[in-house]
Amino acid sequence: MWKLATPVFGYVLIVDALALIAVLSTAALVPITTSSLLWCGLILAGEVVHLEAAQRIERIRELAADGRPHMHLQSIWIFAGLLLLPPPLATLVIVVSYAHSWVRVYKRRGVIHRKVFSGATVILACTAAGAVLWAGTGHVAPYVPYLDGFGGMLALLTSGIVYFGLNYVLVIVAILMSNPGKPPRQAFGNPSDVLIVLAAVGVGCGIALVMTVRPWLLPVLMVTPVALHIGLLLPQFQAAARTDSKTALLAPEFWVQLARNELARAAELSSTAGVLMIDIDHFKAIDDGNGHLAGDEVLRAVAAAIQGSVRGGDYVGRFGGDEFVVLLPGTTSAEIASVADRIRTAIARIEVPVPVVRPGKPEVISGLTASIGAAVYPETATEYTILLQAADDAVFEAKAGGRDRVVLATARTELTRPEIPDAL
Repeated sequence: MWKLATPVFGYVLIVDALALIAVLSTAALVPITTSSLLWCGLILAGEVVHLEAAQRIERIRELAADGRPHMHLQSIWIFAGLLLLPPPLATLVIVVSYAHSWVRVYKRRGVIHRKVFSGATVILACTAAGAVLWAGTGHVAPYVPYLDGFGGMLALLTSGIVYFGLNYVLVIVAILMSNPGKPPRQAFGNPSDVLIVLAAVGVGCGIALVMTVRPWLLPVLMVTPVALHIGLLLPQFQAAARTDSKTALLAPEFWVQLARNELARAAELSSTAGVLMIDIDHFKAIDDGNGHLAGDEVLRAVAAAIQGSVRGGDYVGRFGGDEFVVLLPGTTSAEIASVADRIRTAIARIEVPVPVVRPGKPEVISGLTASIGAAVYPETATEYTILLQAADDAVFEAKAGGRDRVVLATARTELTRPEIPDAL
């Protein structure tokens, strides 16, 4: 955060300070009752279950939305809290929602100041939307019992527009200030994303209504947010959710996209990232000697071993043939070496039953080994292609050194293309 440009730093501090003022000034407006505590507990439980069910989708969407507004369906629970809870408990829902997202989606990487800022914009949006509801109903929270007739509908719709609009504008300003060199149009995101927040506001209103009259129906209604997350967002992440059909790992094209995005983020946050290139030793002999079906089983077993050996926020992909790649955000040389050795050990323990046993061949394939090359940004290189090439060269070095080992790539000199004179 301290490395932000002065105008951006000042803007972030102002928004955070205004949110804090809003929290303090509204803390004593509405008494906290037993019912509000019960509603708060149900909303928090729903938020946790919802994000846990959709956290893999959110992780992909969040990374793909870098540099654009990230519309998320946690607004369902935040808007329900706005309609039902006193301001301190509504703030608690926002804090828990964003803290949960930071832990489970961001995997505690160095972006906490962004989460704090996003939470602050939502607090300000809820404060403004609450003022609209108070003006429209003449009552304080809970607002649901007073949202009746045309006036109640108008107050609800206006509060939803204010909630979305203020939050959207505050975030857009921050993105535009932080990315002066990028096209302004990119900062506004996809117009269809507006449907996400509008849907969240609508479902949040329904959840608030159910909780006031039939709270025991909430588990049944929980299906709606999860289904909405999977169904409504499908067009946005279907291209990103491409997987290798044989191993169920990330496909090469999408892994490359994630790697480039993560390196750009590491550069922006002055963080690190690691790349592992994994090559199964003597795989051609396994494939030719036992058949392609057995070779496919080996690939699947190795993929599972790699996936089970990496950290929760790492990205595993199949790079082609018998090569696999792993992207490790926020890692150091010591950490990437430890993960790589854990992968190597896991592969050595694999035993794969052969689907169709050939005469003279074993029924179980075991004793697998792998040569692994590792490279770390920015220690090894700061450009994606050079970093990946360094990891690939380290694989060849591991094979030349006897296979079944991990080699950490050394720093690479990065060449730039010579400038062409204007006269030419």
